[in-house]
Amino acid sequence: MPHRTVFFVSDGTGITAETFGNSILAQFSAKPRHVRRPFIDSVDKSWAVVREINETALREGKRPIVFITLVNDEVRDIVTGSLCNGLVLDMFRAFVEPLETEFGVKSNHRIGRFSDAAKSQEYHDRIEAINFSLAHDDGQSARNLESADVILVGVSRSGKTPTSLYLAMQHGVKAANYPLIPEDFERGHLPSALVTHKPKCFGLSIDPDRLCQIRNERRPGSKYAAIENCRYEVHEAERMMRREGISWLSSTHKSIEEIATTILRDIRPDRLIY
Repeated sequence: MPHRTVFFVSDGTGITAETFGNSILAQFSAKPRHVRRPFIDSVDKSWAVVREINETALREGKRPIVFITLVNDEVRDIVTGSLCNGLVLDMFRAFVEPLETEFGVKSNHRIGRFSDAAKSQEYHDRIEAINFSLAHDDGQSARNLESADVILVGVSRSGKTPTSLYLAMQHGVKAANYPLIPEDFERGHLPSALVTHKPKCFGLSIDPDRLCQIRNERRPGSKYAAIENCRYEVHEAERMMRREGISWLSSTHKSIEEIATTILRDIRPDRLIY
């Protein structure tokens, strides 16, 4: 399917449609072209999207795939109607309407999951967690580590920063991250700032060849990026984590989502329940 197009159409941000759609598309090896159309919240906008879908179908000779999350019936009827030449997959009619029947109540038909963010404690908790993770990135600060839910440790460029930010943004987890450096390996023990917080620590490792590649993109030709140094740091970091009893995994072939879920399972299983 190299020349197929997938549309994500929503009257909100489109995050729900795109996340769900990409989960479904991941079951197929093809890489179709993605088109995002958020904030389709009027009749005029819906007709414009239908025209774009139809033009794409005509140009490619195949109907586009269209994932939609539209709560306005008038807008939705246009996109799902017979004049739209796409394969329309309506998430609300597939899931919300059967749940309305099961629960015996009507849904609130809210447009966008963030429309009432100002009233949500969960949203404010996530903002606070993001600020915490930014303030405690790469060992910038050892203050308030007692407030951390998780402290990620590992060598530089092993994936600590993106993982900590993902945990904060998606789960409201206060995640600090702290680098293990050659001086720590020479001393033979964890940095003093981490000793009292060891139960919160989770380690990330990485294949030395991959680490060398990443570091050379940042500081090409340096000792920091040399394969011998990468092998030394990874070996010593893993040995330290084993000795200290810190759970760890390799980020080499795992997505941030997989890493975050493993961390939550091992350190904060309560955060897997919403």
